[in-house]
Amino acid sequence: MSAADFRKLADLFPNETVTHSYVQDIQLPAVDGTGPGTFALVTLDNGLDHSKPTTLGPNTLIELGLVLEGLKERAARGEIMGVGVTGKPYFLVAGADLSTVKSISGREHGLWMAQLGHEVYSTLANLGVPSFAFINGLALGGGLEIALQSTYRTVSTGAGALALPEAFIGLIPGWGGVYLLPRLIGPENALKVMIENPLSNNRTLTGPQAYQLGMADAMFEPADFIEQSVAWAAKVISGAVTPERANAVDPAAPEVAARWADAVAAGREFVEGKTSNASPAPAKVLDVMEANRTLTQAESAELECETLADLMQTDEFRSTVYAFLDLVQRRSKRPAGAPDRKLARPVTKIGVVGAGLMASQLALLFARQFKVPVVLTDIDQARVDKGVGYVHAEVDKLLAKQRISPDAANRTRALVTGSVSKEAFADADFVIEAVFEELNVKKQVFKEVEAIVSPECILATNTSSLSVTAMAEDLEHPERLVGFHFFNPVAVMPLLEIVRAPKTDDAVLATAFELAKGLKKSAVLVKDAPAFVVNRILLRLMGEVTAAFDEGTPAGVADNALRPMGLPMTPFVLGAMVGLPVAQHVQESLHTAFGDRFPVSQNLQTLIDNGVKSIWAPEKGPDGNPFIPAETLALLSFGTSPSTGEDVLRRTQDALAEEIGLMLDEGVVAGPEDIDLCMILGAGWPMFLGGITPYLDRVGASERVNGRKFLAAGVASGPAA
Repeated sequence: MSAADFRKLADLFPNETVTHSYVQDIQLPAVDGTGPGTFALVTLDNGLDHSKPTTLGPNTLIELGLVLEGLKERAARGEIMGVGVTGKPYFLVAGADLSTVKSISGREHGLWMAQLGHEVYSTLANLGVPSFAFINGLALGGGLEIALQSTYRTVSTGAGALALPEAFIGLIPGWGGVYLLPRLIGPENALKVMIENPLSNNRTLTGPQAYQLGMADAMFEPADFIEQSVAWAAKVISGAVTPERANAVDPAAPEVAARWADAVAAGREFVEGKTSNASPAPAKVLDVMEANRTLTQAESAELECETLADLMQTDEFRSTVYAFLDLVQRRSKRPAGAPDRKLARPVTKIGVVGAGLMASQLALLFARQFKVPVVLTDIDQARVDKGVGYVHAEVDKLLAKQRISPDAANRTRALVTGSVSKEAFADADFVIEAVFEELNVKKQVFKEVEAIVSPECILATNTSSLSVTAMAEDLEHPERLVGFHFFNPVAVMPLLEIVRAPKTDDAVLATAFELAKGLKKSAVLVKDAPAFVVNRILLRLMGEVTAAFDEGTPAGVADNALRPMGLPMTPFVLGAMVGLPVAQHVQESLHTAFGDRFPVSQNLQTLIDNGVKSIWAPEKGPDGNPFIPAETLALLSFGTSPSTGEDVLRRTQDALAEEIGLMLDEGVVAGPEDIDLCMILGAGWPMFLGGITPYLDRVGASERVNGRKFLAAGVASGPAA
């Protein structure tokens, strides 16, 4: 590929936010009485504050390549003895500019983008003098690959989020990472970084963790990180220091070849368990790693470029970028329909009705994030003490793990108190109930609370399926009630469904959204409709699979029918995790609201009545597969109309397309994007599905059922022809 082709590619993106390459000459400190000479430090900086990470687009790469070519010429003239690359505060580089990559429409341009990265990184790796990466902060994907292509690396103890997340976003670490990392830290560790971490909620490494794996040769504190790194580089250049790499391997060694093969096999098993191979990218990472054990770096680079070009054209990649960039990174920060934040009221004390597990989790979260008094109430002192005790125990765990300081632990414990009297809410600004999921119980709670709190106090319900409107109908001030639905576990799940009843006023709603932001949750505005978004969709899905089972479909066929979707767990496993009584209760509510679209399974009710907690046995059978215990099977009765797995999958796809179409017609959310955001953040649905609506568009269910796709061409798919 020629320089003219690279320039053509760059010209396609005139609005790219360019990360510039600034060069500073530094006189290296003397080592053993002699100074090794001049060191060129390249700082990557887009000129924006820390809320705008540095990224790599075509114009950025071309500028970096030209700078590196100039430094290579200086090195050849003997003017410099080494080159370092670092970033602006908090960042090395956040990886490729996904907005740019997403908009690449043709395979040829994708291939050019891949080749451009290799061209630039090859220059860095072959400057004629040692190159150093000073990892001062976040380094993702192509950003971390800059470090891997350098001869030596240092990392800050304060650096966070080091990762090769490409398998998560539908690509491979294709600018040398998939070749270099296994050789640097061993194939097993490389698989953790390239496969296990990305497919485990996009987990990242801290600076110390990366150093421990051998990804960096030295580690320094943040306060004088660059100064320490430059001084260390001087020692390396002078020969006073020779870095040791305990985890580095030679892939040609017979024992390493066996380890390499075992790591790839383990990776394939992990991918199958996590995604059912429904997304092509993780398998491609493993394919390229498997092949490049015997390839030269140049041969691997060619394979990487071809693989990247192919993956950029897949709907799974486009769906992932839509989910990650358009939804999680953008839409979640600007919730559709949220009122002006200036209307929000201050919250200086919070009340929680109930002291069970959910209520206690809420109390801990509120106290930690807002640092305001939180009071729990319940019907007797024993329950109150148990709830407060839970909070204190969780604080102790955080302290033991050094995730909270001793002072912060003491403050948090002191903020959470309990009472058997709701009079403790008299000066609260916000009171949320987390009691039994029964409408009359919740209505009684709010009647009692409203008699005590000030007229301005906001009342919130954590209901997962009941009518917020019905809860408000007997209140003197129904406009003060809002749905504030968390997902379990509260500290982990990022979604909040904020439910607006017909009379909920804008100030109450604005306060709810500000609270969600303060809790570091992503909030979606939801109309008051049965089960809102996540539970309505999940219960429709579970209902279809359970109905097929009740009709006589073998349990293994029914439960595994949705594996091509790559969901985080099967329907029967999900039901057991949620709890069969809870799932059945919500299903009954939905059946009451919507009729036969949500059938109530008599078989599940029989299991609940007999205290059975799961269709499957707690352990797997001798063949390694789940099985139904004989005593459980004896309780059940079945029809005579079994389905194939393909039938169950299509049936479920069509049911989901129907339900989502109805939800959008009802105005439950502002658009299909909010459906997708809810499923990603509230149910852990895969990014490569794009949530749910791109998947239903892709398999044809949207058009089969509704006569149209949910999303326009090019949103989470290729552009219209």
